[in-house]
Amino acid sequence: MSSPPSYPGIRISGCRALRAEGSSNAESLDRLLPPVGTGHSPRKRTTSQCKSEPPLLRTSKRTIYTAGRPPWYNEHGTQSKEAFAIGLGGGSASGKTTVARMIIEALDVPWVVLLSMDSFYKVLTEQQQEQAAHNNFNFDHPDAFDFDLIISTLKKLKQGKSVKVPIYDFTTHSRKKDWKTLYGANVIIFEGIMAFADKTLLELLDMKIFVDTDSDIRLVRRLRRDISERGRDIEGVIKQYNKFVKPSFDQYIQPTMRLADIVVPRGSGNTVAIDLIVQHVHSQLEERELSVRAALASAHQCHPLPRTLSVLKSTPQVRGMHTIIRDKETSRDEFIFYSKRLMRLLIEHALSFLPFQDCIVRTPQGQDYAGKCYAGKQITGVSILRAGETMEPALRAVCKDVRIGTILIQTNQLTGEPELHYLRLPKDISDDHVILMDCTVSTGAAAMMAVRVLLDHDVPEDKIFLLSLLMAEMGVHSVAYAFPRVRIITTAVDKRVNDLFRIIPGIGNFGDRYFGTDAVPDGSDEEEVAYTG
Repeated sequence: MSSPPSYPGIRISGCRALRAEGSSNAESLDRLLPPVGTGHSPRKRTTSQCKSEPPLLRTSKRTIYTAGRPPWYNEHGTQSKEAFAIGLGGGSASGKTTVARMIIEALDVPWVVLLSMDSFYKVLTEQQQEQAAHNNFNFDHPDAFDFDLIISTLKKLKQGKSVKVPIYDFTTHSRKKDWKTLYGANVIIFEGIMAFADKTLLELLDMKIFVDTDSDIRLVRRLRRDISERGRDIEGVIKQYNKFVKPSFDQYIQPTMRLADIVVPRGSGNTVAIDLIVQHVHSQLEERELSVRAALASAHQCHPLPRTLSVLKSTPQVRGMHTIIRDKETSRDEFIFYSKRLMRLLIEHALSFLPFQDCIVRTPQGQDYAGKCYAGKQITGVSILRAGETMEPALRAVCKDVRIGTILIQTNQLTGEPELHYLRLPKDISDDHVILMDCTVSTGAAAMMAVRVLLDHDVPEDKIFLLSLLMAEMGVHSVAYAFPRVRIITTAVDKRVNDLFRIIPGIGNFGDRYFGTDAVPDGSDEEEVAYTG
């Protein structure tokens, strides 16, 4: 990484774009100076994060689902480019969060994560807790923040991984028991007073913005906030500002302005600067756009079917049920009935691939029986909405107390690419064997995205079982090529996919036939769910 630019800059349409002039003093800013034992006044019960479900960000005009995004990986299933990280620094009450939300709103994309430095205050020792209780601990000092956790969290987010973010309680000066889960970002906006105070953290930021607001305005905002939201009096707020906030700004925060790529005077009132920032971020997103479905359609399609594929034995009974559900004249009631029968057989077949170990039990006759028992920790089912949820009853019928998660993936009608819009996964899913369910797989684009989501949540590849009633050879190859340790299990594999990505001879749109909804004209067999974010 090149040396951070030094301060002298030029104004460009209401913002200052900083130019490098010689070497910087970034190293001297790493963790800055030794801790100073000063403190904060008492606060009302407020926390640094909102609830984690559903993953959304509310702006003045709309609700943005932060988990929704187009493919962030290539046809090999690996991430090709990291998420674009923007750092927003500036003094307390300078308007950093407001600027961040204005950038998100102007970007008009649903795959943005806002990460606040307020979540990463350190866990205090007993002595520090005592200092904080008597307002003698300085929360505006760099050593008040857990930079190691900030850096590891930001690294994982940039790599497309799921992360857990602490929720800080400003009343007790401690982290709450529950943590918030963040996932699904092509753009990360990280804001905080010490956003540029660590050289390792600086290297993770692709764009650094300093919000420069007049000190009098910041004081007025802090007075309004602390009196109305945190129950303080005017005298206490001013005393705290003069004793802790202002000295910390002068010593630790203002010097980091020289490290910024752009300085935004007047904060959220500077719409020209925000427009320029948004234009640059859009250009970065365009460079990160991927075309996965088209690549899948032309890749590795002449190879033999992989060894990780298991097809349910085509007995006369199984073939008879396929005949019924493939027939376009079959009534909806019969379609549902025989689909459920096939699902039950498919689930039972899939469970035979789980790991089992020898065990001995005592029978009612007092005799030992040498048998088998499940060798894993737990089984979790994850359905790809909409059609995948129709397989959940069959899984619940054969797996007692199975946990269920859901993933919503929709095909973008303009680009033809799958997009992730929502997911809800059980806690600690990384320890489980996961049965991933979708009723049809044509190109494999949606299935690949779902597998990638599970991997991003630390589920081992060899613990993922992809189940589908019907698959095309293209979809089998796509998933197996990208994820060679994923077990693929189906009741039938059809040879072809047409130009509209429909399985041939196929089964039609499973969700429309099962739920009795109207088919989407010229759509593929893979599910398409309207998104109204």
